[in-house]
Amino acid sequence: MSERILITGAGVVSAIGLNKAETLDALINGRTGIGKLKYLKTEHTEFPVGEVKLSDAEMERMLGIKSGVATTRTFLMGTLALKEALDEAQLLDAKKRNVSFVSGTTVGGMDKSEQYYLDFIDNDSKNEYIKTHDCGACTEMIANHFGIFDFVTSISTACSSAANAIILGANLIRSGQTEIVVAGGSECITKFHLNGFNSLMILDHEQCRPFDKTRNGLNLGEGASYLVLESETSARKRNAKILGELSGYGNACDAYHQTASSPDGDGAYIAMKKALAMAGLNPWDIQYVNAHGTGTPNNDESESHALMRLFGDHVPAVSSTKSFTGHTTSASGSIEATICLLTMNHQFLPVNLNWKNPMDGGIIPVVDSKPNGEVKHVMCNAFGFGGNDSAIVLSKYIE
Repeated sequence: MSERILITGAGVVSAIGLNKAETLDALINGRTGIGKLKYLKTEHTEFPVGEVKLSDAEMERMLGIKSGVATTRTFLMGTLALKEALDEAQLLDAKKRNVSFVSGTTVGGMDKSEQYYLDFIDNDSKNEYIKTHDCGACTEMIANHFGIFDFVTSISTACSSAANAIILGANLIRSGQTEIVVAGGSECITKFHLNGFNSLMILDHEQCRPFDKTRNGLNLGEGASYLVLESETSARKRNAKILGELSGYGNACDAYHQTASSPDGDGAYIAMKKALAMAGLNPWDIQYVNAHGTGTPNNDESESHALMRLFGDHVPAVSSTKSFTGHTTSASGSIEATICLLTMNHQFLPVNLNWKNPMDGGIIPVVDSKPNGEVKHVMCNAFGFGGNDSAIVLSKYIE
């Protein structure tokens, strides 16, 4: 029998909170973090976004980083979230343990590349930020801040990056290569992000309305979250606090289109079916699905079809928490997995904010936070461009 994968720590930073306690409070009280742009300097201030409510300088002070050190927003948010996860798992001083780090991101340190590009070109200054640009650099910067990891790698599969980091982490444990993997993702809003999604004409000028008939696009968000994945043997040996179990996961790539989901949701369906099969569960065993639910006409229709195809007459409670956080792209899979852990451990359902009008032939999302029975198994979806679709199943741990 393969090693069970337990979750012994989690940390999160997003537009609705700087830790799990603040995130839980916002979710229970229906408080969105989406609003006007404050920190990103751009001409496109007309789009609502889910920004983390701290400047880079404020995050540097919180982390004890000296002024003048080359940092990026992706690094800073990731480090804050990772600190909470490691602290909960009692791994901040884990230098003698076999601990790995897998982080997902797409923009990496692009925020500083955009800010200082003309300095690079015109006067050969700010060159220390060139090395912070790529995805791997951000992952290494986060890892180096703690100095406890003996294996570090990055995942970049667009909006499924953090979910795929979790999947890779679980596979590393199951293959016996490590006992503990801290996995997730971090992503900041950049001009590249904002302009790119705007060019696809899928940004909403109002707050997003996932699964609503009037939905008209997404709101970009930013943030970071990491889960501490640990073999059952290791967790039991060190008497770790157990938040839940990663009981199943699946990934598929239908390659339907560079940026659009297939109309019938083939990739999403296959990923969710794989995750259920690995968990050894039937469709009716799932009490809640945290949907990818971006609020775009294409995604929500495609995902609805995939959900109804998989669950049939047993579609569980479904909601998109992107109406709280915005679409945090590469970090969304781990941010929403952490929300799923909060859902199970506090027995509530995150509501689908701003939903009023049913889609034609679509799902009806959650509008009441009270669950119908105990929440034991939850599914979390994260779908990326190119049809790279991932789903994970989290379960309450039973010995």
